[in-house]
Formats: sequence, structure tokens, C-alpha cells
Amino acid sequence: MNSSVNRCPRIPEEEHISSGHIACAGCGERLALKFALKALGSRTVIVVPAGCSAVVDGMFPFSAARVPLMHNTFESTAAVAAGVKRGFQIQNKSDITVLAWAGDGGTYDIGFQALSGAAERNENIIYICYDNEAYMNTGIQRSSATPFKTWTTTTPHNKPKIQPKKDIMEIMASHRIPYAATASIAFPEDLIAKIQKAKSIDGFTFIVIFSPCPTGWRFTPENTIKIARLAVETRVSPLYEVKEGVYYSVNKTFKESSPEEYFNLQGRFSGINEQEFEKIKDNIARNWDLLLKKEEMSV
Repeated sequence: MNSSVNRCPRIPEEEHISSGHIACAGCGERLALKFALKALGSRTVIVVPAGCSAVVDGMFPFSAARVPLMHNTFESTAAVAAGVKRGFQIQNKSDITVLAWAGDGGTYDIGFQALSGAAERNENIIYICYDNEAYMNTGIQRSSATPFKTWTTTTPHNKPKIQPKKDIMEIMASHRIPYAATASIAFPEDLIAKIQKAKSIDGFTFIVIFSPCPTGWRFTPENTIKIARLAVETRVSPLYEVKEGVYYSVNKTFKESSPEEYFNLQGRFSGINEQEFEKIKDNIARNWDLLLKKEEMSV
């Protein structure tokens, strides 16, 4: 399959997120939603659970979203989104996109049962997880998306090595959904093209957007995009697509960078010793090789 970066003709100019919102400076989630709505357009309804986005977009009268938004319980995002979409279908409003928009806590953990059910039923919705690798809104607690040896308020001595980050892409691919992909706020054209591709597909689609959090990751806000880019270049968070659960397409066009700079920019990794860091680098290399093997088997 073609492993080149996805490109949209141009980034749409219309804005669907208001300026002056109450998100933290340098918030990766805000950029992720900004680009997602540029890709989807104004005929979109967002369904959000508890999380950073619920605070920024769901709190009257300060909502930053310029499209309709439904605030649901933490565990029910995919189920509510499926119900909203079916309601529009009954009204013959097939041009309205329903976007389930949740963080890693509401996706990897608390909302997973509804997510899995919607995927198994192949509900015609787009589910996007903005992954900032912890429960940021409630105080930087670990989630199952938190990488091993990461500081959080509930892993003050860094997350143990026997608790690696859950591979949500492999789990969703195992549902044999039509389309799943990873994206990054540092590569907006690729991100927008993937979301537009998801919009064109009839059935359940799933995208994870890597979204650095200055507050929880302990870095200065001006480094958000740099860290997101380094995550791709170091293969910590590679960009790839999976179709029908078995056909992998990996983006190998980016510059390769050493992991040291990515980890050194973030205070959440300050407790890692040299031996642990070598283990982390080995894991990154092994996961990358495994991903390439899956792509080879897709041909």
C-alpha cells in the first residue's frame, strides 16, 4: 500500500472553534479539534464525555465550539454518538457527521465498552481520541494510555515497566472496522486528509490524534508542536492507517530523530535512569519493526 504522507489540497480556512477559549496555553487538544472540524465542516455534531474538551466546549456560556455539541457521561460516548447518528438517519439527514470526541481516559478506559460495541455494530460515526496520555482534566492521573516510566500524580515514582501503554490501535483493528488511523497535530495536512477519508467511509472509523499536554507533561507551551513532531520522527507515535483491520499503510517519509530530545524536553520523564531509557529505546525499535512487518504482510 502507499506509505506516503496523506495530503489535503489545502487546509480549510473556515474556523469552527472560537478564539479566547479557556484551554491551557499550548493545549494539543485544542489544535486537534481545530483541525478536525476544519476537515469535517459545519454540518457536524460533536459528542463529548467528561474531559478537557467538555470544560472548554461544554460549559455555558463559555463554549468555544461553533457547531452543536452534546455533553454525555464518561462511559457512554460511542453509544450516544451512535444514537444521535441513527436519529439523523431516521430524519433523512444523511449529510450530518457525528463526531465522538474523547480523551484517552474516556477511550482506552472508562468508555471502552461503548466504543467496542459501536465498532462491532459498525455504527456510522467517526470516533476520534485526542491522546494526551493521562487524565489531565481531573489532575494528571495515569490512564492505560500512559507510557511506562511516566510521572503522573498517581504514579509519583513513574509508571512501572510491567504496565506499558495499551495498544488501542491493535484493539480497534481486531474489530475489523473499515478504517483506523493515527495522526498528529504536528502534521495537519495528514491529519485533515485522514479525517476527510474517514468522513467518506460508510461505517465505523477510528482515529487517534497524538496531543501533547504542557501542563501534564511538564514542558513549556511553545514546545507543543516540536514535541508532537519529535514523537513521530522518533517513532514513539508513528503515523499509519489500518483498513478492514488487516491492511496496514505506514508513513515512512518523515525525518528520523533520536529519542533523547523528545524525552529530555518533558519533565514527566525526569525520573528515568540510563538503563530504563535503553529499555524504552529498545521497545520503540521493536514496535516499529513489528509495524513494518504488518505492512509487509498487507501487500
